[in-house]
Amino acid sequence: MDSFSQFINTPVFYIFIIWSLIWKGIALWYAARNKQLAWFITLILVNTVGILEIIYLVFFRKNKT
Repeated sequence: MDSFSQFINTPVFYIFIIWSLIWKGIALWYAARNKQLAWFITLILVNTVGILEIIYLVFFRKNKT
């Protein structure tokens, strides 16, 4: 069994998937709501385990005030 197969069978792998899906969903929601098409496309195509999504939410999301 190779190391990648061993990694897939660990709980850490599933935690990374859940973590990424949560952040991706939140970021995509805000990008779509704010009509930021470039961000929406970038977020849906690039998988960064939530890092790009968090950067978008913290620095580039439009605030409704």
